[in-house]
Amino acid sequence: MKGGFVYIMSNSKRTTFYIGVTSDLKTRIADHKNGVGSEFTSKYKLTDLIYYEDFPDIYQAIDREKQLKNWHRNWKINLIKSVNPEMNDLYWGIR
Repeated sequence: MKGGFVYIMSNSKRTTFYIGVTSDLKTRIADHKNGVGSEFTSKYKLTDLIYYEDFPDIYQAIDREKQLKNWHRNWKINLIKSVNPEMNDLYWGIR
């Protein structure tokens, strides 16, 4: 079974969030940065990866994505800040 990632993208002012799931995080985030594959992220200029979780199974990542999409905005912000207090773009640190 292939692993997966759940991730959160944001714009430069951190006013809008997008939660997604993928099996190839680096490629998917590069797509977002290049305006490919998601009208929502392109429209709102969501180019910064501010949070992600790694799962051994893609189905676990999908379940987590569904869970996070139901969270209140403040819960999401607290989750992000628990691992990324400055809400920096994490893309350049992905291997």
